[in-house]
Amino acid sequence: MITEPVTEAYLHRVGATRPARPDADALRELHLRHLRTVPFENLSIHLGEEIVLEEKALLDKVVHARRGGFCYELGGSFAALLRALGFRVAFLQARTFAEEGRPGIPYDHLALAVETDDGTGPWLADVGFGDHSHHPLALDERGEQEDPGGSFHIRETPDGDLDVLRDGRPQYRLERRPRELSDFAAGAWYHRTSPASHFTRSLICSLLTGTGRTTLSGRKLITTVDGRRTERVLEGDAETLAAYRDHFGIVLDRLPPVPPSPATADGPATAGASG
Repeated sequence: MITEPVTEAYLHRVGATRPARPDADALRELHLRHLRTVPFENLSIHLGEEIVLEEKALLDKVVHARRGGFCYELGGSFAALLRALGFRVAFLQARTFAEEGRPGIPYDHLALAVETDDGTGPWLADVGFGDHSHHPLALDERGEQEDPGGSFHIRETPDGDLDVLRDGRPQYRLERRPRELSDFAAGAWYHRTSPASHFTRSLICSLLTGTGRTTLSGRKLITTVDGRRTERVLEGDAETLAAYRDHFGIVLDRLPPVPPSPATADGPATAGASG
């Protein structure tokens, strides 16, 4: 359990006040605020920084260093906050679907099953997939769920798993069995070391905004406002460092090297949104 000062610092980090009770409305607000303040990013992989899937290390990075991360880090830290506020949280492992429709490696992605005290839910909370649902999804609902991020559908597979679809396209296959954060260590190791991982082959930093999304892919700044997309290649190190600071609140003393073929699409969903 995280300490009270760290809980308050985390709430301040995402611009939220302590909810009166751990209900669905509070979860919905915290989920959206987290997506709009804590970026999806894989900078640590390219900066040579250690990625440690332990609660203190994750909170030090997200809360105190004001960084983001990929799914294991974002989901792990968000779970710590929710538990401190009285929510009941379980880690769920998922395998993201590749372009050809095959699910990826085990522990490819981390999502959360969250229980509230108002009799609703359980809720699928996912602040680490990149471009995904803005609000938690009802985990037991099998009809379409409309969200600002698209139309979502959770359907059961013959093996008892759950496929999460967005606008009719499968995003990931979710197991229902609760896991521990340490179970995801092998998936995190793969994504930060394997030449086949999209995270070693791309440099991404992306954040949901009130009007769309802002993404820095290598040195290309991509902004989407009310559905209109613009791209601009940044000039030099100073401008790129300023973009990390001004758009994502990330202050770096050096730039991560850009991989030979950086992702170019708007948002981590198209650059590989697992992890």
